[in-house]
Amino acid sequence: LASLGYVEQEFFFNGTANTYNVDPSVPKSDNAEITSSGNSYKTRMVVRRPLSAKDFNGTVLMEWQNVTAGYDADALWIASHDHLIREGYVWVGVSAQRQGVNLLRAWSRTRYGMLNIPDTGGIMSDKDGLSWDIFSQAAQAVRHPLGTDTMGGLPVERIFAVGWSQGAIRLAIYHNSIHPLAQVFDAFGLIGLDGKVLLPLRTDLDVKVFKVQPETCVAGFGLAISQALLRENGQEPNTDHFRRWEVAGAALLGYHEFREVAPLQARDLPPQSSPLTCDLPPLSRIPWHYVVNAAYDSLVKWVKNNEPPTIAPDIVVMEYAQAPDLHSVLLRDGYGNALGGIRLSQIAVPTATNTGLNTPVDNMCRYLGSYVPFDAATIHALYPDHGTYVNPVSEVTHENQDLGFIDGADATETIREAAQSAVGK
Repeated sequence: LASLGYVEQEFFFNGTANTYNVDPSVPKSDNAEITSSGNSYKTRMVVRRPLSAKDFNGTVLMEWQNVTAGYDADALWIASHDHLIREGYVWVGVSAQRQGVNLLRAWSRTRYGMLNIPDTGGIMSDKDGLSWDIFSQAAQAVRHPLGTDTMGGLPVERIFAVGWSQGAIRLAIYHNSIHPLAQVFDAFGLIGLDGKVLLPLRTDLDVKVFKVQPETCVAGFGLAISQALLRENGQEPNTDHFRRWEVAGAALLGYHEFREVAPLQARDLPPQSSPLTCDLPPLSRIPWHYVVNAAYDSLVKWVKNNEPPTIAPDIVVMEYAQAPDLHSVLLRDGYGNALGGIRLSQIAVPTATNTGLNTPVDNMCRYLGSYVPFDAATIHALYPDHGTYVNPVSEVTHENQDLGFIDGADATETIREAAQSAVGK
């Protein structure tokens, strides 16, 4: 990071937090009520920021660390760090949940033994009743530091709450029930909202919310039924404070994300007891982090200049009553690729079937999507020479750039990869 003009620092912070009548298994859609106060905690945040104020764009992305794997996963940094550094964002990862803190304590008692988020019990089915205030207080500490300035003097103009998968679920609940009380965030970025329950967002709040969904979260392991119900009930229209972008063919944990996180897991965690075996070749190659990158930039323009993002087409989902099963709810083309949604060149000018689905659904395969390359005959029929592949890739990519679905650097990388490929040669 130092060679890129950035610094990484870790800070412990402590305070007292309330609990609320919010149960993640039964999401509320109204303001939370305090059920207890004065609960002490001590946890941490990780900050990655520009060293110089001239390189800072004024926006802090505060990520609710995902603990699905048992440890704090800075998933959105892992996916988008190149873009965040290029554009001058500050990224802050907050350890708001007990599971992440407890693994830190076990991993290094010397370094993290003093951290503690108590089990609040009671109505909180996952024992994380203090997490809501912990996250709010982290933002307060960044915006109005008392003592240590975690930003190193950088002038913070706006703080966006962002989360991936389980982190996005908790932020959706936070948006509905806690944000009206705390009012510490300028916008929300819900990335890969892994909604195992129907969780419509409130429409009576004026804070900006951006939801970016890979195909997995539209159609995978029962989520399509939820998405279809939300649409049929008219509960998630694009408005002057809400946008939803869906990326066809993308997996929640695709090739790019897996490639980035695997070396970190190998370095820090015990080896897997057995290799993961999926029914289809795993790891969709659709680089949906490009769309996430563009969403961050669009959210800044929306909040800062009131420039609304483009309204994107949804992935085509069958009506709830017509869905034959949980994995056949998307309309697909003759190659098995989903119709509709934001169509990056890798699916609009296909060389493979990329989906957000895989089985079995009782292990990590359900997050990885699938990737089945076309055979040589199909490739030759589609692209008899190199230009018949590169030219449409360039055309689609520039169109997506014009619509704001991909930024200039990622567009250039997309076209470069196509030009250097062997397709049509």
